[in-house]
Formats: sequence, structure tokens, C-alpha cells
Amino acid sequence: MLAVTDHDTVAGCEATGGECAAARIEFVPGIEVTAVRRGTDVHVLGYFVDVASHALQTFLVEQRRRRVDRVHQIVDRLKTLGISLDVDAIVRPAVEHPRKSAGRPWIARALVAEGHAATTDEAFERWLGRGKPAFVPRLGTPPEEVIVRIHEAGGLASLAHPALIGDDGWILTLVRAGLDAIEAYHSKHDIEATERYLAMAAALGVAVSGGSDFHGDQAHGALTPGSVSLPREAYERLVRLKPDTTTIKPDTTT
Repeated sequence: MLAVTDHDTVAGCEATGGECAAARIEFVPGIEVTAVRRGTDVHVLGYFVDVASHALQTFLVEQRRRRVDRVHQIVDRLKTLGISLDVDAIVRPAVEHPRKSAGRPWIARALVAEGHAATTDEAFERWLGRGKPAFVPRLGTPPEEVIVRIHEAGGLASLAHPALIGDDGWILTLVRAGLDAIEAYHSKHDIEATERYLAMAAALGVAVSGGSDFHGDQAHGALTPGSVSLPREAYERLVRLKPDTTTIKPDTTT
């Protein structure tokens, strides 16, 4: 089984679904929506979403517009620090392909190309990471609203990598807002964190999700797809939680 949950876009789901069908891999269309709560990024995963949902697509257009605006703000801040980058060139892929999501890794690659950092990791460590000179806080939708948007698109909502948020007190609030699952299995969760969120999910009566969080970008670490996976029984519980109308299953009749 494979799920794709790109940030603020479902553009990769169609092609991946087709490849999975050819390889007899069960495919789950998904998304990772970037929400903001009290100035902190909160990533909400959506699984089994209807990628053709007009309401979802309209919502994502605004999400991606905010991403482009943030790139402009960061480049402006870098300019005050003596670093000039061609912002039009950086955001051009998002302009030419509006379903693509712009982000800080695009700026990091530009910093490397212009000789201001040796690697994208260094670009984040010196300039782009939280608390660094060019960091610009994100403006975004509250996670409670994101949960509603995912449900409107026929999906299940799961809180991504909660250990990275650093405030477990928010989880109960989000469960009361309709959160369906907690991502207990994650590449940056150690055994203690995984066990903690498994226990929390059980206590709150929600399901669990999991994945490698592979980005295909060195700025997010040298992970591989499937380096962390979800136990079959946990996945089957997710399937049972909603009508299975959007999952693309392998053809086993031939």
C-alpha cells in the first residue's frame, strides 16, 4: 500500500495512482495541509480524499498563494541581509504549474546555486530555519478548519508527527474538532514517542497513521519511501472508519 500526501497539493496523486495500479499496489490519495495554531505550524494529513473535490481544490489554491507570498517575504528579508535572489525565477515553477506548492526548499536551492550556502541543510541552518535571520512566520488556516475541509473532501484527518509540534495539549482540542487519527509512526519519532502516541490514540478513541515522510529533497533528510510504515491492522482500521470510495485498488481479476 502507498499513500501520497504532498504539502497543499494533490497534483501527484493521479500519476502515482496509475503507476500503483499497474504495479498492483493499493494506492491511497492524500494530502498534507499546512495549518497554523498560535504561530506554530501544524500539519494535518488527509487520507482517502476525493482529489476532484471542487471545495478542496478551491481551498488549496489559497493555501498555495500564501506559500508564494511567503517566498517573496523571505527573499525580501534576505535582501536586507545583503543577499539578492531572483524571486521570479524561484517561484516560476509555481506560476507555470499552479498546482505545485512553493516553499523554503526552493529558496534553499537558490542560496546554494548563488554560493551563499554549500548545501540546502546549511541554508536552513544559517538563514531559513525557525529563529534564523530570514525566517518569516507562516500565515495559515487553523487546524480545526483544515479538519473540516478534509472531511468535506471525503477524507480522514490525522495529526502529522505530533512529537515535532511539541505541545501534546493541543491534541485533545483537535480530537474534539473531529480529528480521526494521530500519526504515531514517523521517521522522527523514537520508540518512546511512538509508544506515547499509540497510548494516547487508544485513550482518546482515535486511530493511528504512519509513514516515512519522504520528501525527495535533501533539505528534509536522506529518507527513503517506506523507511517507516504503518502496520496492516492500523491501516485496516483507517479503511473501516470511512466508506472506501476513493482508494484505487489493484486489479486482481486478470
